[in-house]
Amino acid sequence: MNLFDLKSIPFPRKRKKRVGRGRGSGMGKTSCRGGKGATARSGNETSIQFEGGQTPLFRRLPKRGFNNPFKKEYSIVNVKDIARFDKGANVNPEKLMDAGIIRKVLNGVKVLGDGEIKIPLTVSAHKFSKVAIEKIKAAGGEIKVLS
Repeated sequence: MNLFDLKSIPFPRKRKKRVGRGRGSGMGKTSCRGGKGATARSGNETSIQFEGGQTPLFRRLPKRGFNNPFKKEYSIVNVKDIARFDKGANVNPEKLMDAGIIRKVLNGVKVLGDGEIKIPLTVSAHKFSKVAIEKIKAAGGEIKVLS
């Protein structure tokens, strides 16, 4: 083995850019910061909406509507989704999550009347639509409203 037989080990990551180390490095003088101005100085951090002094887009566009901060969002479940449970089962938000029908409860679970149900079930949820109540009761099921 001779010195010229040695191979360099492939470097596992990109080397750090060393700026301000002379003109020969290609990153001397202004240290990759361009010319003068705020961006050439240290501590220049503009916010994401800053547009160089131009009025930002979110201020140029008109404001529309009303966003209710107290609005409640419900996880929606249809009657056809509940129909997959066994006859006489107790269907509650925990069982719906275990079955993968809903991801999270949010402010509650609301049962809507899309689809058909033919098996009697005891359904516990925070809200029900009128159609859902009719369909569950017509199949011989029960409804429990959670608070």
